[in-house]
Order: sequence, then structure tokens, then C-alpha cells
Amino acid sequence: MRESVLVEGEWQVHASWHSLDGQQFGTYSQDDVDAMRALAEEAGVVDLFLSNEWPSGITNRAARTDVPPGISEASGSDSTISEIVAEIKPRYHIAGTKGVFYAREPYSNADAVHVTRFIGLAPVGNKVKQKFIHALSPTPASTMSSSEISMKPSNTTLSPFTAVEQSAGAKEAGKRTADDTNDAQYWRYDVSQKRQKHAVGDGDKLCFKYLSSGSCPRGEKCNFRHDIDAREQYRRGVCFDFLNKGKCERGPDCNFKHSLQEEEESGSRNGNRSRGASVNRSKECWFCLSSPNVESHLIISVGERYYCALPKGPLVEDHVLIIPIEHLPNTLSLPPENETELNRFQNSLKMYHKNQQKEVVFFEWVSKRGTHANVQAIPVPSSRAAALQSIFSLAAVKLGFKFNSLSADGRKMLRTEFDGKSSLFYVELPEGTVLSHIVEDNENFPAQFGREMSIIWIKWCLIMSTST
Repeated sequence: MRESVLVEGEWQVHASWHSLDGQQFGTYSQDDVDAMRALAEEAGVVDLFLSNEWPSGITNRAARTDVPPGISEASGSDSTISEIVAEIKPRYHIAGTKGVFYAREPYSNADAVHVTRFIGLAPVGNKVKQKFIHALSPTPASTMSSSEISMKPSNTTLSPFTAVEQSAGAKEAGKRTADDTNDAQYWRYDVSQKRQKHAVGDGDKLCFKYLSSGSCPRGEKCNFRHDIDAREQYRRGVCFDFLNKGKCERGPDCNFKHSLQEEEESGSRNGNRSRGASVNRSKECWFCLSSPNVESHLIISVGERYYCALPKGPLVEDHVLIIPIEHLPNTLSLPPENETELNRFQNSLKMYHKNQQKEVVFFEWVSKRGTHANVQAIPVPSSRAAALQSIFSLAAVKLGFKFNSLSADGRKMLRTEFDGKSSLFYVELPEGTVLSHIVEDNENFPAQFGREMSIIWIKWCLIMSTST
């Protein structure tokens, strides 16, 4: 199972699972370990780290009188967890598997001011009545002052994992030298100074961090290759393992492409060049699924070219967004196959709301300076839908412009006519009419026109409902 990186409010949580005794369910691959390392390198302190196995060596430097019997056995421990914990330095690490409860003394971390508290939990309802639940009330690190987060209790010990590294250094070096292929896969994202002595032959391997985010904190000191062309291929959905090794062990189960993607032609059939903005995909974009800022808990459904999500500030219940997966400024200049999937999403929403005696209004604000397109879908009562065109037209007159009305195949005609050189607002009404307005450069057009109109419409429906 892939690692989970959860941000709940101001909490940053990393979770990891691995199987024991050859079990296949719940396993994570080395790719997942590398991805977690890359994510942990981002700014901020990890508050909670959850793992199935205990980290090997957790009792090093701990008070022996507090160590439960039997936990020094190798079963249920994992050296990979030890290495990950030493790198991401969580404030709290909670693990299971060993079958006993153990709350270790806090330990300090190398190159970090905060301490880590390890808590091992026993299975729920175990026969020997070992503690399987433990209450915590920590404050998120993001809200703490520097003096608060750097406080060390009197029983704080040195890190148990620096002792492991020192005692096993020669053995580990010999092991990795004997298997350069596995070493390159395991350490392809370089986050540790200790990696430098094993860097021979790694120059041809790609840096995962660079491909996934467009930058690497180690810069020129990184032992792996920062390839801008590979970054573009990765951005277009090509599998990292395919780019890095020429093959992917996941095969047909992989969600990414196993072929190099040629540069797609910019623009529509009329020569539109607005799609060039896709090259400038930003990790700050909250609509990009690859962005660390995406709020995944709002996502409803993901297709091949579009996904459907709830807005951060919904106007009404069941207000949703239909968003292209690719980082593009509008949906009008996308190829026909994208339009087919968009229509499927729209039709599904129409069918869903029809059972509730509602219709759906779709609108999009297409800005020349836009970043990531989104089509907003607003449900309206079927009994009031006939008045929509009049209300939009009256609002346009108030702002000093007039909508262009397209009846038959309105969106298809709009796609043909739109050249991408101007900003545009359009709305698709339930009966199929499309109202559009091309915004001139010197025109003071409100970017939130669609949302403002929806609010006006909601208020009008409430007034009409009250009067009847």
C-alpha cells in the first residue's frame, strides 16, 4: 500500500504499512519509500508518523528497566522504518505489530531541535491486557513557537538510530556495494549525507524529487540526474520507473503511461496557443492532483482527463467543480476526446439532479491570465429554471454588455469560435442554450460574475418560494 500523507487542519501526518511473513496485502514498494522521503523533505515538521512495524533498534539508549520482554527480537521490526524515521524526524511515532505496549523516553534527532516520542501499541482486546489505546493531546508544530517546539524533557535520550548507523556502517556499505542495482533504486532520491560514499554509477539515475516537484533541495550536490526533458515526460503522466529503468514492475496495474509522450499541439483547430501554459504547471496550484496543495478530501471522482471535486466554498448543496487533470487555462481548447469525458461528467450530474427535480447550470470563466481551468456546476430547482436566461441577460445589461446566445450545439460552436486571445465568460443553461461574452482588454468584467449570479439566483428562488 502506498504511503499516506495527511494534512488534517494544521496537522501533518505520515502513515506507512508493510506486510510481514510474505503477506501481499498492505505492502509498500521501494518506490513508495522514496516518495515518502521526497515528501518529508518539504518544509514543516511531521507531527505524527504511523507504521505497522516497529523501527529496528528503537530500544537503543533507552532505560532497560522500561523495556518490555521480547521486543528485542527481530520479528515485527524493520530497518527501513528506522531509516525513514531518522530522516523525517516525526514528533510522535506510533507503531503496532510487536503485541506489547511500550512508551519510550523521548529522544533527540540529528539536525532538528524537537524530540521524538515513540509509542508501541498492543493488539485490541489482547488476552494479557496490554495497553492498546493511548491518549495524546499534542499541539500541531505549525502553531508552536520555536521555544516550545525545542523543549526537551529531562529524560530525553540520544537518538537510538545514530547508534545503529555507527555500529552497522561497514556491514551496510558492503551490502550495498554488492548490489548496486538495488542500491540505486532504493536511494534514487538522495536525502542523506551518508549516501555520498555510494554514489558511484548513480549519475544516470533520475532524481525523484526533481521530477515530482521541479526542484531538488540538494541542487548540484544531488547524486542523481536532474533532467528537464524527463521532468516534462513525468509531468505528462509517464511512469517514473519507465523513465528511470525503462520498465515498470507494476505493468498493467500502473496508473501511469509506459511510453514517451510527444509535445501536444498547442491550441484548437483554429491555431489557439493557450495550451502552452501547461508547460508552466506550478506545484502551488491547488487544482493539480500532483500538487502538495491539492485537498484530496474534496475529490469525488477521477477520470482519465477530468476529475470532479467539491469547491472550498460551495454556494449551495451539491455545488461541484469539473476540473481537467492537465494544468490548462480553459476547457474550450482541449481535444475532442477530452470533450467526450467532460460531457459524461455533465450528463451524470444532470441525471443525478433530475431525480431530485433539479436542473444543472454550468459556467466557466476563461481568463487570459488563468492558470487551471474549472467548470462550475450549480443545481437549480426545475420549477424555476425557465427564468435563468432572463436573469443572466438582465444582469448583463446592468453591467453594460449583451450576451451572445448560441442555441443548437452551443458549446461546440463556442469551441470553434474561441481563439484564446481574449478572456471569456460563458454559461450553459439547462435547455441547452449557451450564453457567452468575450471580455475586451479594457473592460471591467467581474471575474466572480458566475458565482455572483448564482447567489442572486438563489435569493430570487427563496423570494419566489416565500411568495407562493
